[in-house]
Amino acid sequence: MRKKLGFALGAGGSRGVAHIGFLQAMEEHGIRPDFIAGSSMGAVVGGVYAAGVTPERMHALVKDLKLRNIASLNPVPIRKNGLMKMKRAKKLLASVIGEKTFGDLEIAFSCVATDLLQGKSVVLSEGNVIDAMLASSAIPGIFAPAKIGEYEMLSDGGILDRVPADAVKRMGADVVVAVDVLGSLMEKKPTGKLINTFLRYIDVMDSRLTLLERERRESIDLWLEPELGGMDQYKLKQTEFAYKQGYALGNAHAAAIRRLLEH
Repeated sequence: MRKKLGFALGAGGSRGVAHIGFLQAMEEHGIRPDFIAGSSMGAVVGGVYAAGVTPERMHALVKDLKLRNIASLNPVPIRKNGLMKMKRAKKLLASVIGEKTFGDLEIAFSCVATDLLQGKSVVLSEGNVIDAMLASSAIPGIFAPAKIGEYEMLSDGGILDRVPADAVKRMGADVVVAVDVLGSLMEKKPTGKLINTFLRYIDVMDSRLTLLERERRESIDLWLEPELGGMDQYKLKQTEFAYKQGYALGNAHAAAIRRLLEH
């Protein structure tokens, strides 16, 4: 009996487009996961793929993607607890996958978010898929925390669990392949802008937590990082580059993944 394969797709903003390239390479090699767990952008890509959307179509959708297609400025950011609104992102995702629940998906999927009230990571695997994906992607300060079920304030999953390998392992995966599109923390020049300073704070904290988790996790069979250099995850200018690097990553490790499934 073939081992069950799980993909843990990590957070990473626009760098997460590399996940699409990786999935395209996997498809071409005849490798399809039984389970997917995602965080932030990894949740969006993973959820859309689990809903049956091909990597080719996802690639076409992100080629000309602009910030105005997924977010708009919030006229009252302090009162609404976020600089931007996610209504456009929700509308775009609904046009791609429709109003699906987790039970409607073709591949078993879950995503992680951060419960700001309890200070812990939570796994979302029931209810509306788009609401869960957006909660997992709600960058603090940029987007308001989401309310889902018993959780009053859910924010970006990458805050505490950038690459949700444990989550996909608990779903039943025998082999866990983790794809981290952020990799090691890159040095940046100061910009003097408040929002950039805040986002940098998140990156530093996130990078340290991920390093510690990677060193002690036993649930990961293969940890992969695409070569994305200094690509800025908060800008949409290099999405084609990210796709190609993710595709190259998948092609380079397809044989290794197949061996893990067979032994």
